[in-house]
Amino acid sequence: MNLLAKILLPLLIALSLPATATLPVDDGNGRQLPSLAPMLESVTPAVVNISVTATRTVNNPLLNDPFFRHFFNVPRDYKPQQRSVSAGSGVIIDADKGIVMTNHHVIKDADEITIGLADGRSVKAELIGSDPEVDIAVLKIEADKLTAIRIANSDALRVGDFVVAIGNPFGLGQTVTTGIVSALGRMGLSIEGYENFIQTDASINPGNSGGALVNLHGELVGINTAIIAPAGGNIGIGFAIPTNMAMASKQQILEYGEVRRGRLGVFIQDMTPALSDAFGLKKNQRGALVSQVEPGSAAEKAGIQAEDIIIAVDDKPVEKSAELRNYIGMKRIGDKVNVSLLRDGKKRTVTVSLREASDEQGTTAATAVKKLEGAQLQDTAEGVRVVAIERNSPALQTGLQPGDVIVGANRQRVATIADLQSILGNSRSDNILLQIRRGSASLFLVIR
Repeated sequence: MNLLAKILLPLLIALSLPATATLPVDDGNGRQLPSLAPMLESVTPAVVNISVTATRTVNNPLLNDPFFRHFFNVPRDYKPQQRSVSAGSGVIIDADKGIVMTNHHVIKDADEITIGLADGRSVKAELIGSDPEVDIAVLKIEADKLTAIRIANSDALRVGDFVVAIGNPFGLGQTVTTGIVSALGRMGLSIEGYENFIQTDASINPGNSGGALVNLHGELVGINTAIIAPAGGNIGIGFAIPTNMAMASKQQILEYGEVRRGRLGVFIQDMTPALSDAFGLKKNQRGALVSQVEPGSAAEKAGIQAEDIIIAVDDKPVEKSAELRNYIGMKRIGDKVNVSLLRDGKKRTVTVSLREASDEQGTTAATAVKKLEGAQLQDTAEGVRVVAIERNSPALQTGLQPGDVIVGANRQRVATIADLQSILGNSRSDNILLQIRRGSASLFLVIR
């Protein structure tokens, strides 16, 4: 590296970063270098360590043996339990009220939650409520001299923005790692019910869950929640819940102790080139195809019909069915949304007032369909083929296998995916009876 490059490189790096993150730091030889330290000094007091004590049922194979239980006179309802301690992270979002945000999976089934503050104090926390579908939990602590983090608009993030992850990996204590936003809007990972993840290569490891993902201004842009880790450690693919999604859940939890989501009341699927061709639309038409409208739902009241293609909500484009589900999932009961759709190739907009899933049929339908979530289905001449099943999805627990062909459901003939959705949507039972063909065999499968 020539002399000019040596002089210019630190200067270019400093100019490329925000002033709050690059206050000059003397390296001891009179030279000033850019550093994240000034920004972190104001942010790290808002990130806490969380210790959770829980009682969990232990699976003992011997107790599954009826002879063993009878011989040793083990009571029928006896289930061995053991105390466990786990660690995670959290973020103080309101210093005056002592409000801390973390992941639902960090505090799930907790008997006792202890918060470790950056100044060394340890305080007990009260669980106000959680949203398992987004994986957000809200805690409250009684302590003074707390520091809250500033919240950023996560919609302003761009791929390539620098970010910093702060948390408690492997229980080591507060740790800082850096990286960039690798991707936005990651969905279909079957990690949570509602997915719109920020993907980052900032190192996120077990124990980082619930911790902060911040921009270089020291503002919270996401809550770290998951990693892809085939070997159990970080490989540069981590995920965070965007603050806009997390705050929508937090607001309702603080008001009601839970999240009360409004529902549109439609069954939807992604548009494909084949479907576009069948509807006489351009090959690259994107959107969420309505395959069924629930009776008595908000969608039916607004005039939405099966075969409508939803292309935008509140002027925000909808390219995939998951995007529609995520957007509606952030809304409350009673919220009004403007839905833009295509019907017979013509665009129209309707206003929908979101409703609660209060009727028995709508609730049962949602339950039945959710049991098959994660199964990738395809219409064939024989019936509905199971193309693949996503890992950690509800469908993985059903007994279905890739290659199975669904030919019946609840003793009714199934020829298409729309048939299957219609039958499940009209079901008044939580159980599903599927008739499938597996190779040359035909069998029934009960999904409870």
